[in-house]
Amino acid sequence: MFMITSIDHLNIVVRDLDLMCDFFVLLGFVVEDRAGLSGEWISEIVGLKDVDAEYVKLAFPGSGMRLELIRYETPHSDKPVDGGVAHDPGFRHLAFAVTALDDVVARLKKEGVSFLSSVRTYEVTGKRLVYFRGPEGILLELAEYPA
Repeated sequence: MFMITSIDHLNIVVRDLDLMCDFFVLLGFVVEDRAGLSGEWISEIVGLKDVDAEYVKLAFPGSGMRLELIRYETPHSDKPVDGGVAHDPGFRHLAFAVTALDDVVARLKKEGVSFLSSVRTYEVTGKRLVYFRGPEGILLELAEYPA
């Protein structure tokens, strides 16, 4: 019997790899690897013909959290970027636990990040949280848990 031991990574397909990479570095991630992806091996894995892509693997220090951002040069997708809204079915957002939430929000606002609301408290648990959109409309959450 197999057993899943952990989540290995989250992959996000992006249009502007540098913009998205810089954004996640702003959030505290560090670049672990960056490379081109092409050839039969990657085309076979993802089930697409003639793949030519570039990816960046980002790690969050002190955790096992990894993000892979990938930009496909070919095949090109004409599907519009769809950040969706919180109630749409499917993958909706990525949440980050933080300390000093108000300081993090202030720092990100200085960098031009817009938030969907002010910081709110979920009364049942005391968790403080706020949603915002990253580049290309990705919905993100910052969450601070009570001590």
